This record gives sequence, C-alpha cells and structure tokens, in this order.
Amino acid sequence: MCSLEKRGNLFILTLTGKNVVHRLNPEVLSSIISALSRAKAESTRGSALVTVSHGKFFCNGFDLDWVNATGSKQEAQQRFDYSLDCLTQLVQAFISLPMPTVAAVNGHAAAAGVVIPLCHDYVVMRRDRGVLYVNDLEMGLKIPELYMAFFRAKTSGWALRDLVLRGLKIKGEELLKMGIVDAVYDGEEGVTNAGMKMADNLARRKWDGEVYAEIRKGLYSEFCGMLGIASKAIGTPKL
Repeated sequence: MCSLEKRGNLFILTLTGKNVVHRLNPEVLSSIISALSRAKAESTRGSALVTVSHGKFFCNGFDLDWVNATGSKQEAQQRFDYSLDCLTQLVQAFISLPMPTVAAVNGHAAAAGVVIPLCHDYVVMRRDRGVLYVNDLEMGLKIPELYMAFFRAKTSGWALRDLVLRGLKIKGEELLKMGIVDAVYDGEEGVTNAGMKMADNLARRKWDGEVYAEIRKGLYSEFCGMLGIASKAIGTPKL
C-alpha cells in the first residue's frame, strides 16, 4: 500500500507494507493511483512529488502469490493481465501528473517494480545496496511492446540492451554511468534526504504544472501515443 503526506508544496509518497517487499497487485496499485489523484487535485503552482520506501526493497514487482492463488492457469493469467492493466493506469497517472517527480530508490527494484522508479522524472539511488533488475528474460516472458516503448523512452543504446536483453542486476554506480539514474548516495537516509532536497528544489522553481505535464508528454510522445494520452492546447503566454 502507500501513504501520501503534503509538506508545503512537496508531496511525499511512501510505499508501505508489512513485509516491506512492496509487491504490486491491483489493490496496491489502486492505492498509489488514488494517492496520485489526490496530489493532482491538491497541487498548486510549484508542487513536486517524491516517492520513497523503507526496507530492503523499493518494489519487487507483481504479487505472484496473489496471481497464482486461484489454482487455475486461466484465472492466474487473467489476474496477471489485470495487474498489468493496473500498472499501465499507474504509468498514465505519473505521465499526466502536473508537477516534477523524483524517485528515491533505497533498495531493489525488480521486474515490474523497475517501472515504478522509471515513471518518475528523476531517480536517485542508494550506492551501497539495491539493484534495478528486469528479469523477464529469465522468467521466459516477452516484454509487452507498450513497455518496450516505455524502456526506450527512458533509456537507449547499450544501456537499454543491458537492462532488458541481458537481465543484469545493475547497481547504483553502474546505473549512474548508464544514465538511468541521476545520482547515487550512501545509506537509506542519504537517498531519502537527497530525493527530498531535489524535489524541494524543483518545487521552488514555481513552474506551471499543466505546462510541465504537457512538455513531459511531448518528451515521450511515442509512448504517450501508445497509451492514448492526448496533449492539451496551452494558451500563449504574455511575452
């Protein structure tokens, strides 16, 4: 699940859960989407959002225990597809959010869990613990074209190849060299504080959130087209 706290213009989205693995099922995804809807509704000029978590994992992908709890392969596939649809709704919510976003990744992000930090505009990561790990290849799963477009939007070249075609468990320092994360820091507190500071600095710019969201959509136009996210016309500013 998650919690959302507002401090001035800064929204703090915290991934929560008893087992701190932060696995994704429709209930968890719905709670995050609801939190983003609340942040959008309460946003003002100069808002920003930072996402944090606690424990060894930032997000460990889909809740496969929930997917397989039905006892039927057909029903399990339906649950998996439903989880994927919910994840896509979450990505849509992040892309349309009228404010800068920062992910403070303190631990592992694996499988579908990699999508969560990469939904953000900026990613800071823990230097001494945690990896990004796209393990679809090892699981024998084809990455849907929508999410290949997502990964292409967020990285490219050899970095994209190593992320999706080699199934590497990539640590913070290497992710920084690959251009996938923006900075690395020591310890959970260091990452969290850095994420908060970056989000606060972005909020201080007092950008128009609607304009920010439209520019973000333009930056990822191919992916947004596949999502069916339409751009909005923005009035000409006074010069």
